[in-house]
Amino acid sequence: METRNSRRKQESNFVIQGSILAAASIIVRLIGIAYRIPMVNIIGDEGMGYYGTAFNVYNIALLLSSYSLPLAVSKLVSARLAGKQYRNAGRILRAALGYATAAGAAAAAVIWFGADFFAREVFFMPYAAFALRTLAPTVWIMAYLGVLRGYFQGRGTMVPTAASQIFEQIVNAVVSVAAGSVLFNEALKVEILKGETGLGYSNAWGAAGGTIGTGAGAFTAFLFLLLLFLLCRKSMKRQQRRDRSGSLQSYGAIVRALFFTIVPVIVSSVIYNVNSVLDNGILAYNFELAGRSGEFAALWGIYTGKYHLLINVPMAMSNALSSSLIPSVAQAAAVGDKRMMRARTASAIRFACVIAIPSAVGLTVLAGPINNLLFSGDNATAIQMTIFGSLAVVFYSVSTVTNAVLQGIDKMRLPIIHALISLVLHLGALELFFYVFDLGIYSMVYANILFAVFMCVLNAAAIRRFLKYRQELKKTILLPAAASAVMGGAAFGVYRAVFLFTKSNGISTILAVFAAILVYGLLLIKLGCLEPEELQRIPGGTRLLSVFRRLRLM
Repeated sequence: METRNSRRKQESNFVIQGSILAAASIIVRLIGIAYRIPMVNIIGDEGMGYYGTAFNVYNIALLLSSYSLPLAVSKLVSARLAGKQYRNAGRILRAALGYATAAGAAAAAVIWFGADFFAREVFFMPYAAFALRTLAPTVWIMAYLGVLRGYFQGRGTMVPTAASQIFEQIVNAVVSVAAGSVLFNEALKVEILKGETGLGYSNAWGAAGGTIGTGAGAFTAFLFLLLLFLLCRKSMKRQQRRDRSGSLQSYGAIVRALFFTIVPVIVSSVIYNVNSVLDNGILAYNFELAGRSGEFAALWGIYTGKYHLLINVPMAMSNALSSSLIPSVAQAAAVGDKRMMRARTASAIRFACVIAIPSAVGLTVLAGPINNLLFSGDNATAIQMTIFGSLAVVFYSVSTVTNAVLQGIDKMRLPIIHALISLVLHLGALELFFYVFDLGIYSMVYANILFAVFMCVLNAAAIRRFLKYRQELKKTILLPAAASAVMGGAAFGVYRAVFLFTKSNGISTILAVFAAILVYGLLLIKLGCLEPEELQRIPGGTRLLSVFRRLRLM
């Protein structure tokens, strides 16, 4: 009985710690989305083009140097602590810090000294070099940060990681906007004095200011975790002195264990994340060959800074859902209960569609009002991208959840293989759209949707094969689509009616969104697609349910 209670406590603690990290991830993502809006308005579409390009290189550098460190360190540390090998846990920390020093320094050096090469020869954006160089030290800081996060996670607590992520993003947001604004305005003054406005120099320095915020946030998080580590160091030393395991691993063995833990994560992560870098480089090359390289930076800035920003809002919900799904599916898989696995898979896909389908419709119907509310200047291209590309929300949300299902049933390699196949097909479609149909930047929008479609198809086939799962259509797709269509009409009608009287885009958009939420939620319940208790599981669902009851709609 005592063993069973202990196991339950461990499972409960795992769920609590996972929930803490998931909640922090949502907060961090929302802060990240929020601060990008003033960034776009300050440095402009061209500046966001340099900013997005620099981050593509930065993300790959992180993947190769430090992205896998938290997972590797936490896995190795937790295994040693489970065997009460406290000295070996300390050795893993020291070995990981050594790896972080070497890998972080190498990645930072490549970015610093290769900034001009990447900016000029790969992406055909010479001014992106400013933002790249300001990101170089951040790669090194992130390596140390990854080790400390992994060490605390290995000791069974996610709170330091969650708190450091929130602190990091808050500082990042404040400094990015402030530094971006200061550098943009100072560079603009120089341009005006020299009579060289319109060359993109101020946009490039604004983008560099934005990347300074990334470094400031990472350094703040590192200092926070370092302080926690120093506060806990005495108790860790006492544990090491009490170590009676009799086993002391050599640093060579620990480095080998780290290497063989890190490499598989790097391989899978690179396949997932190289997509944006290839897209950036290939499309830049296409524009260069077409003699249109001068317009690419601004168009890429619109794509990454406006279109992607908007579609990432509803997709954040799917990412959070997939994070919570993996343990529940894995638990069912561990006992071989395929019925439970199918039920949880169906529930997760249905919730993803319930959120994603109306989000896509809402972005389509209110593309103009939303873009004009959030972003200053000419938003014609961003509006068109949002209208034509909103369908990506649905397919990316479903592909994210189905990836989690496959990971939960221990088919870890399949999402990687599917991503590789989808990437090849996606790149072929990108070239076809650009050269055959002459779609310009919209080639990227449509090819991006197709990548998610290919992932959905391949994941669905695998889930059907392993779980004998048949997708339910009525409550998952048809009813949410019908309710979304009515919702879209209501949102458009409310916006036009309110704007007719107020002439205010802001008031009209907010009231239209509020009306859309009310109409959609009520229709889901009336159509029997979503029970009241299920609505409570969706973020904001409890409050929405309360509104329905006050209005006597239920």
